[in-house]
Amino acid sequence: MYWFLPWTWTVSFVDNWLSGQEIAAAPLVDTDIDAAAGLHSEAFDHPWSGDELASLLSQKGSIGIVARHVGHPFAPPQGFVLARNIDGEAEILTIAVAKRARNHGVGRLLMDQLLQQLYAEGASSLFLEVDEENAPALKLYRRLRFEEVGRRPAYYRQPDGRTTSALMLKRTLR
Repeated sequence: MYWFLPWTWTVSFVDNWLSGQEIAAAPLVDTDIDAAAGLHSEAFDHPWSGDELASLLSQKGSIGIVARHVGHPFAPPQGFVLARNIDGEAEILTIAVAKRARNHGVGRLLMDQLLQQLYAEGASSLFLEVDEENAPALKLYRRLRFEEVGRRPAYYRQPDGRTTSALMLKRTLR
């Protein structure tokens, strides 16, 4: 559906509805920071602290979005995305989804919401970096029409000591 519309509308809400998940996106607020830091530590080998996330969220142009179960506004988020939009050029700083919520459309919902917000704000492009071995994330980004625009060799250090490259991806919004 999203490929022919002038805005970044997609069908993640249908994916969630069909899978029995009732997840909705909402703004990331200060009371979500500790839970977001917990999700980040679950998703990354070198996680950011709550203070680091709060600092990023407070910066000019920052956008934070969480995904949580509908009807449970105070329940811990199932995922979050933190991005920044400066002068129409946006970048995803981080995105994390709880292990138990992966493969249920949460990442897609977060990305859809972010893309819609960036489009409404007039952003022209969105950039991100992803580990070349993160197959689920790459699958999602390719579905969302991100294209590889660069590579940073040996950027990520894996727990076993190996290094992997970071792929720099871009999605044109205008």
